[in-house]
Formats: sequence, structure tokens, C-alpha cells
Amino acid sequence: MFYVYILKSEVDDRLYKGMTTDLQKRIEQHNLGNNKSTKGFLPWVLVYKEEFETRVEAREREKYFKSGVGREYLQNIINV
Repeated sequence: MFYVYILKSEVDDRLYKGMTTDLQKRIEQHNLGNNKSTKGFLPWVLVYKEEFETRVEAREREKYFKSGVGREYLQNIINV
């Protein structure tokens, strides 16, 4: 199973979009500061996730969330 996830920084409401096969472990890595792009905005909380059967499907959805239309969609469903 592949997960596309959205994390929200509790520091400044910044959103991070990513993909993983082990969601809990990945969130822990973010909150331990093991990710260069997220360590300056700790802590992070999971605000949204989707599950996919294949890596290709998950990668397509992650790319969508990183697009302008995808960011707008996330703003509407997360209400940041």
C-alpha cells in the first residue's frame, strides 16, 4: 500500500506533501528533523492522507497536490 500524505506545521501552518509506504515511520522521521525541508518547522501533524495500490497512482496524486490546482483543492478540504 502506498500513501500520499499532507502534514501541517504547527509553527506556521505550512503544508508538506509526500508519499510513502510506511506512514507512521515517515511522520516520525519528519518530527525528528530527519528531513531537510521540514526540520525547521517542527512539529508536524498529519491532516490528510490517501491510500493507493500502486506507486504510479500515488506519485500522480502527489504531483497533483503540488500543482496550483492541487494546492487550492487542499486549502478547501483542510481549511488552513
